[in-house]
Amino acid sequence: MLIVVGGLPASGKTTLSRLLAARIGAVHLRIDTIEQAVVRSGLAAHPVGPVGYVVGYALAEEHLRQGLTVVAESVNPLAVTRDAWRDAALRAGTEVVEVEVRCSDRAEHRRRAATRPVDVPGLPLPGWEEIVGREYEPWERARVVVDTAGQAPEESLDVLLAAVAAGRSRP
Repeated sequence: MLIVVGGLPASGKTTLSRLLAARIGAVHLRIDTIEQAVVRSGLAAHPVGPVGYVVGYALAEEHLRQGLTVVAESVNPLAVTRDAWRDAALRAGTEVVEVEVRCSDRAEHRRRAATRPVDVPGLPLPGWEEIVGREYEPWERARVVVDTAGQAPEESLDVLLAAVAAGRSRP
């Protein structure tokens, strides 16, 4: 199964993706990690463009073909990126569950953006104005929506696990 986790920076998607991958024994693919590795290689500078996503799609498909469950985590802001994840799962012959992580409490979201640590060395974290000003197309198909506002990460994980276990997405 491919579980695609998207959402704005500082919404809680990395924390949730790590917890989910550990709980279900999945591979966690994080586009930030891939992009920063490309930058460290000297082949590109931030922003790197689509390269991180393209590498992520290929890795996800490879892992899925090996029978592994993959949690693919990125902002996933555009319909074209969401479609590409789905296409990777289809080519691998596996199901896909799409997840949008939100933080509906604007003050909490802003606080998270200002206080979160850099956990990928050298990765530039966007500030609040960059987060709210970035291009982020609305989702136009069914997905699991997890609102992380006002709850512990484990509570958000419980919501997500229930939806993944049911194998369904909802608007």
